[in-house]
Amino acid sequence: MAKVIANLTMSLDGFIADRQGDVGPLFDWYRVGPVTTPSADKRWSFHTSEASARELRAFLAAIGALVCGRRVFDFTKGWGGRHPAGCPVFVVTHSVPKDWPRADAPFTFITGGVKQAVEEAKQVAGDKIVAVATPSITQQCLNLGLLDEIRVDLVPVLLADGIRLFENLQGSPIMLDDPAVTASTRVTHLQYRVRKRGSSEGKTSAV
Repeated sequence: MAKVIANLTMSLDGFIADRQGDVGPLFDWYRVGPVTTPSADKRWSFHTSEASARELRAFLAAIGALVCGRRVFDFTKGWGGRHPAGCPVFVVTHSVPKDWPRADAPFTFITGGVKQAVEEAKQVAGDKIVAVATPSITQQCLNLGLLDEIRVDLVPVLLADGIRLFENLQGSPIMLDDPAVTASTRVTHLQYRVRKRGSSEGKTSAV
């Protein structure tokens, strides 16, 4: 069964965009290196260090489906009809946009909530992963116990304000395993496995 993995770029002080959704300098690491990694859509490619290129190639190849929220779908204008990952995209929304669905676009609009979206995405993804691409969906997946792993592309930028990656979390503390760390140019790639609630790993007693 597919793993559910959140992967977002974050500033050192915890933001993934400004209040308007603009990422500003957060995505600079995608274009500061000599190694080109094409996306599934010829309109976009990434230019990074070799270390980041390895991370990108492995992650893009592993994605079988993606779950996002309506806000990012509207902000990107549906990525012009195709997401850079080239996979089916499940959009969590209260209502289906007027101009969608289109027969030639890989978007499924889910009005039944995050759990339904993840379940349908996992069926499509098979043995690949379900990528979670927005902070709100990441938070809801954490609250519902649906997230298997968190990957943060941590960049050396302080935004001071904006949209936080980790807010509105329930049942804290949420325990993570020690990270796998890949240092690169203008970014540090961090991977954390999410411990399931009730796990005895790492528990200590103060009594």
